[in-house]
Amino acid sequence: MNIFSMDSEFIRFFRKISDPLSRLAIFTVYFWFGLLKILGLSPAGEMVRQLADKTIHFMPFPTFYMVFAWFEVLIGVLFIFPRLTRLVIPLLLIHMITAALPLFLLPAVSWQSFFVPTLQGQYILKNLVIIACAVGIAGRLHPLKK
Repeated sequence: MNIFSMDSEFIRFFRKISDPLSRLAIFTVYFWFGLLKILGLSPAGEMVRQLADKTIHFMPFPTFYMVFAWFEVLIGVLFIFPRLTRLVIPLLLIHMITAALPLFLLPAVSWQSFFVPTLQGQYILKNLVIIACAVGIAGRLHPLKK
């Protein structure tokens, strides 16, 4: 086997596993982080509370927190099922917008100094990787037929 055939085999292998691996990764992060919130064990709980105090005035925080937590679990579970991709991608985008808000609305929580994120800021910025995985998954969809 030469370098060119090995290269082709690696590429073929990675193409085969990239979609299921991306789905599993997104499922794991969303399900796990949502479950931690449901169990009251999430280290992000205080940041979510501060964000809710600034944005959500029509719903008691405990209710919002549980809805947000179950929303994360739902997104994770939906990513496991390829047929539900068109449904879950918009849900993920809604969640990502919400999750990014502390970068702008809670700068003291998100940033140590200019372009130096706190640990919470890093927690938020890692979502760029999730977005990239989701874009890769969505990019493999076949167009709807008329």
